[in-house]
Amino acid sequence: MCASFSRKKIVRNAYYGGGMGEIGTDWRVVDGVATAWFDAPSLVEGAALAGRIVELSIEIVVDLRPTGVRVRLDSDEHADAVSAAARDFGLAANPAVLQNLSVVFESANPTVVRRFWQRVLDYTPAEDGSLADPLRRDPAIRIRHSTEPRPLRNRIHLDVVRPAMAVEQVGLGEASGPYGVRHTDPDGNEVDLVPGDALGKSVETSDWQAVFSAMACYRTTSPTQQRKLAAAAAALADDMGFPLLIDLRSGLVIIDSGKDQWEENAHGLELDFADLAGNLQTAARELGATVDPGLPRFAQLFLDAADVAAVREFWVAALGYTHDQRAGVTDIHDRRRLNPVLAFQELDASETDRRRQRNRSHFELTVPSDLAQTRLASILAAGGQLLDESEDRWRVADLERNEVMIVSGH
Repeated sequence: MCASFSRKKIVRNAYYGGGMGEIGTDWRVVDGVATAWFDAPSLVEGAALAGRIVELSIEIVVDLRPTGVRVRLDSDEHADAVSAAARDFGLAANPAVLQNLSVVFESANPTVVRRFWQRVLDYTPAEDGSLADPLRRDPAIRIRHSTEPRPLRNRIHLDVVRPAMAVEQVGLGEASGPYGVRHTDPDGNEVDLVPGDALGKSVETSDWQAVFSAMACYRTTSPTQQRKLAAAAAALADDMGFPLLIDLRSGLVIIDSGKDQWEENAHGLELDFADLAGNLQTAARELGATVDPGLPRFAQLFLDAADVAAVREFWVAALGYTHDQRAGVTDIHDRRRLNPVLAFQELDASETDRRRQRNRSHFELTVPSDLAQTRLASILAAGGQLLDESEDRWRVADLERNEVMIVSGH
């Protein structure tokens, strides 16, 4: 694992026990982890901060984006040092953008459902019984006990893309659906488990896989090597004007185009992504990094809706996402590409029973405690219906009764 999940409790206690000032006003607790976002004007300038951070601890999780850097701590001891480094580079924190989106399944048989999704995603069981991406990139899966009968097809499903060999090794048996990739868990929750492919046939891009995103994952042997690879990738991407995603984990650099962004009609730039991928591969190999072909994975959320346009606009407002600009594409995505893509497909309006049935799954959106009420007000103003509330939690439905749980902080 890239960060011990037991550390979440340590960070949470340090954060709440001494007050926010104890780890600095740059930081917020999001899903149990002290987290900060620092705005940066370019990948290169963000990479300078990221390089300083990885020298502090190999367990700090760093997500480098063209507009800034998200940092998640293994313990609170490094908060002041990270904030000081950001100030040295002239980068300011922006806590208002912090959030974390996960998926919750309600099941009468949590154990068997958990076992299915652990195989599909190759996730790690956490202390609270949920499943977490060991790379801390894709959405967590939480499974909660419920005896409420919901026999009809869910209106939410997941798409998961992994290397073809990994999909074969999962061994879920014969698939179904229009593309022959659909599988169902014991409750009938669906996943389209899609085998990825090589980005192209050229040896110059042989490290890269197309898993909806174009992705290459490199093992590194030292923080210095990791820092140099991140800096090189940032410089190459900035030179071509490409909004590359660079994630730094313990002994690992993940280089990612973002969903479909390697395709010319998606990014709209005057470039062939294969050229950039080839240059990135060359830089990684010259620095001695080693590709790990089994790691690439992409997960997105799909929601069926009778009125796609209206439901989509609600979720844009609720999540602070933005539209995919391509004609005929229903995707909405996190502006910083830190949370999963949400896509929509049309549901036959005549399926009234299915539309009335409460989903077996819902989304959980965790936001900083001091911003929770503001976010809730925005969601209600966008047409959300408040179904119930408890301490630090508000369950809200869109106009077709798809639910999101707003969670404050922890």
